Amino acid sequence: MAMEGQSGTSLDPETLFLASKQETGNEWELFKENVKPLKRGRNVSVLNHALKSQTNNHLKASLLQTRRKLVEAIDEYKGTDPLLPWLRCIRWVQEVFPASGDSSGLILIYEQCVRAFWDSARYKDDLRYLRVWLQYAEYCDDAQIIYSFLDDNGIGKSHSEFYMAYALHLESKNKLKSANDIFTLGLSRDAQPLHKLKDAYKKFLIRSTNGSTTKEEDSRESALAVRSFGTVLTGLENRRRHGPSSDLAARGLKPDKAQKASPFAIYEDSNGDAAAPVHEQPKKDPWHNLGRRAERNKENNAIPTKWSLHKIPQKPATTSAASSSIIEVFVDEECSTEAVGSHEGNGKKEANFLQLRQGDSLDIKKEAELLRENPLRNFHGGSNSLPR
Repeated sequence: MAMEGQSGTSLDPETLFLASKQETGNEWELFKENVKPLKRGRNVSVLNHALKSQTNNHLKASLLQTRRKLVEAIDEYKGTDPLLPWLRCIRWVQEVFPASGDSSGLILIYEQCVRAFWDSARYKDDLRYLRVWLQYAEYCDDAQIIYSFLDDNGIGKSHSEFYMAYALHLESKNKLKSANDIFTLGLSRDAQPLHKLKDAYKKFLIRSTNGSTTKEEDSRESALAVRSFGTVLTGLENRRRHGPSSDLAARGLKPDKAQKASPFAIYEDSNGDAAAPVHEQPKKDPWHNLGRRAERNKENNAIPTKWSLHKIPQKPATTSAASSSIIEVFVDEECSTEAVGSHEGNGKKEANFLQLRQGDSLDIKKEAELLRENPLRNFHGGSNSLPR
């Protein structure tokens, strides 16, 4: 028995995996290109379970049912923190829909969450609420609309994350002056934590300084004379390009003084001719023999013929059973499951958010595309339909 216990503990991981009777457990290796990374990281076991739904329709239907329950929990919440069920739903959708595509409904949940509390004085300075706004901005085509809205309404103005994200967005658009103004605005407001904002500002100054230095070097290189490949420089032009005068002019020194102070002699090409032209073209050997007419016209030796003499045999037209059969219309599983779920909730109390009708998964994608273009399009009497 002792030997059996020792042999059981010394099994290799592959044998233990086979003994556990798991199907795969490595779905993330098959679909990892479709997984959107999260700053907090991901749980591998939850990720494998979520990715398994791409090949398992029953599991996919159960995940959609769970999402529907989380949305209903938002409507039925009676606690003291109305933002809490929103955060639970957002976190669950991020974990279970790793691709975070339009069909996941994440963008709609972001938009309706921020729209539900944008005028609430309680959540204007809440860091959790601000992070929802910043995550929503990552999915928009023009995040400038989001940041301008937050700045105008004073949302998150006491947190350094707002200024760092705003400045990073402006820096990505090459608006360095505006990004510097945002950093200074956050420092003047004493945004917390202040040390993170100062560290980010120092790194920004280093990046902006290095970028300006690189542009100056590129402009200097573009000012040099351009020559074609294979041409030979004369002695005078070579001295103009690589001579000591360029460095001496930058230092403000005269050549005579520099030669006296330099401990080594400067090489000068003795074969160079100062009177030679600067742009000397290399000589080309002329053609001494153009060849006979038959050699020059050898590509035209083929004798043209009539194309009408060659006919392609045609197969007789036959009607097959496959062509007369009815084409089966493809139905997305997500559409069908959401349609069933919408009919099941007809007897319940009408919630604050409209339920999706049959085929509304296409409406989810369409609404997500519209929100990408204009993230504030529903802030004036827009729809309140959440994915269910």
